[in-house]
Amino acid sequence: GHVSRVMRHLALPVLVATAAITGAAAPLPLAVAQPLTAVQGQLLITALPTGSHDLRLDGQPVHLDGDGRFMLGVDRDFTGTKALEWVTKDGRSARRDLVVTGREWVIDRLPARLNPPADPNAPRNLEYEARREAEVAQVKAARAEISPWPFWRAAFQWPATGRISTHFGAQRVYGDIPASYHGGMDIAAPHGTPVKAPIPGVVRLAAGPFMLEGNLIIIDHGRGLFSAMMHLSKLEVKPGDIVAQGQVIGRIGSTGRSTGPHLHWGMTWHGVKVDPEALLPPMPAKDATGR
Repeated sequence: GHVSRVMRHLALPVLVATAAITGAAAPLPLAVAQPLTAVQGQLLITALPTGSHDLRLDGQPVHLDGDGRFMLGVDRDFTGTKALEWVTKDGRSARRDLVVTGREWVIDRLPARLNPPADPNAPRNLEYEARREAEVAQVKAARAEISPWPFWRAAFQWPATGRISTHFGAQRVYGDIPASYHGGMDIAAPHGTPVKAPIPGVVRLAAGPFMLEGNLIIIDHGRGLFSAMMHLSKLEVKPGDIVAQGQVIGRIGSTGRSTGPHLHWGMTWHGVKVDPEALLPPMPAKDATGR
């Protein structure tokens, strides 16, 4: 009995000491009081401290490079707060709010009569529907791969110089009915103007003319970021090509549904349409060759 009493006395301080050690190994969660801010339609490229890992946005995993850099896209119509959560280098769970603020979009208000309702009795154009379905499937397949390339980390350059004829997010409203918003940026320039890769990437689609997009190139910049270059008069790359920044990939045209020669540049991050304009330096002046 004496031995067991001694053991009981010894056991108690050991338990207390163990609790103290365990407490030190699980430091307090880190809550960053200062929120991260973004605007609607933004491709946010920023960083966490080196050694951070397991980043999530509203519970969904987001790729984090080894030095802490990451990107995320904000939907054009999202307002409110999203939660960023990650694990710090010393093993703490960390949290920070991402607050998304609204933007003033270019809204073109037109009378309702200019947008007549579709005729329910009109015969279906089955040939058009079948062709369009095949085109949409090609575009979807081109954006399906989430490749590990870090091309998205390059500083963006203009793919062509010209007048921005339509900004990202612009929208027509017929009476009270909004049409779908403009999901890219239009650069108007003469037919045949070179179109250059804004950052490096892998060509996933170079085909056409599609009925809406015309001749189309889709470039994979890595980690779910894609550029789509539409209405081209000429394609100068093929699927699988790795293109350098500034490499000529095609020429401006007016193929597909287009009212004049221009480049429509659409950018998506995991399917979220984002505005490339905010990532660009000021539009360069044309050089001496007029190109």
